[in-house]
Amino acid sequence: MTFPYDKARLDALVADVDARIANVERTAVEAAAVGNRAPGLSEKDIAEIERHALGPNAPKEMREMVQRIKAGELSWDDVLSGRALDDEGVQKAMAANLDGLRQAHDAIREGQDPQDVIDALGAAPRRTDDDPDGGGIMREAW
Repeated sequence: MTFPYDKARLDALVADVDARIANVERTAVEAAAVGNRAPGLSEKDIAEIERHALGPNAPKEMREMVQRIKAGELSWDDVLSGRALDDEGVQKAMAANLDGLRQAHDAIREGQDPQDVIDALGAAPRRTDDDPDGGGIMREAW
């Protein structure tokens, strides 16, 4: 039985595989150099979320999740990165806020001004350009 490829064809295939591997390695190096583009939440942002989540108008599930974070069962990093999405308590806390988000989404789709929707809900901060921490969030709205 003879080999179906001659040496020249086999060398060309090996060279093609080598070139593709080199391209993958180069792309991986470039991707690693880019890093995370989203800066995430600052400590001040997390403190505001906690303050809101422990407030009298916050859903019970949200208060329970924050208490678990404070007790060390979870971390904000777990919640914000999505690693805790399988956690039943986190799911309940997020679901507790869905109705308000759905109402806000519907109102904005109907043409209402997003800032008016936020103000009406009273559950989220208003964005401003003069926020000293650069995040653009007016925190007294929470």
